[in-house]
Amino acid sequence: MIRITVVLLSLMLAQMAHAGDKFITLASTTSTQNSGLFGVILPQFTAQTGIDVHVIAVGTGQALRIGRNGDADVLLVHHRPSENKFVAEGYGIDRLDVMYNDFVIVGPKSDPAKIANSKNVVEAFTKIAKSKSLFASRGDDSGTNKKELEIWAQAGINPTGSWYMQTGSGMGATLNLSRIKDSYTMTDRGTWITFGNKGDLVRLYSGDPGLFNPYGVILINPARHPQTKVKLARIFEEWLVSDIGQKAISDFRIEGQQAFCPNAKNTTSAVKDKEACPAETK
Repeated sequence: MIRITVVLLSLMLAQMAHAGDKFITLASTTSTQNSGLFGVILPQFTAQTGIDVHVIAVGTGQALRIGRNGDADVLLVHHRPSENKFVAEGYGIDRLDVMYNDFVIVGPKSDPAKIANSKNVVEAFTKIAKSKSLFASRGDDSGTNKKELEIWAQAGINPTGSWYMQTGSGMGATLNLSRIKDSYTMTDRGTWITFGNKGDLVRLYSGDPGLFNPYGVILINPARHPQTKVKLARIFEEWLVSDIGQKAISDFRIEGQQAFCPNAKNTTSAVKDKEACPAETK
């Protein structure tokens, strides 16, 4: 009897261990995690496939480094030039567009640099620099930080001096500094909607094609890192771009507002809110 019990227990433990292996590690951005998106869509994916998703939420630059080291199975990030380089160097395969939103410029209601009526985002950044109005930068190699630096470069400006503050932290900490210092900053729309400590900060500039913010999913190349769970990761990738996954993304709301927009090329059924989903300008 004891022997039978031991055998049954061993079988149960083996089954549990096998079930526990059915997971993937996803390195993604803080915006997808902190917005609450993953808390809504990942349980749906797991319920439909039986695959758990373990999320490492970091900036895009760090997520790509994790991918290069083979410490994740799949990435969901938001800086297309870096993504293209990652794939071209052989670290990733099968990148697909998943969703998008946009970046917005927030700042004090008084708008000391008068950016609200700017013709484009480059003009808005130029006004901030010329007036030496305080600007808080993440300075953390995240997708948001990379995009911000691209805009400064387009404006021909090297942001330095006491007016330009680099936090080296995530979006929440940077927004908190902006609130305390009455400064401008750039954030993704989803994080801005979620941020609960706005104080006198308001959204001052948005809607420019230059603030378009696409997200891509990339499988880690198994030829470089054979230990990655590429088959399970591919199921996740295909679910994200399917009508079911895209509708899950589209249905996600923060305070009634759409935070992420499904990619039009991947779906026929998802609905987009015009305010939250600007034209897809690459």
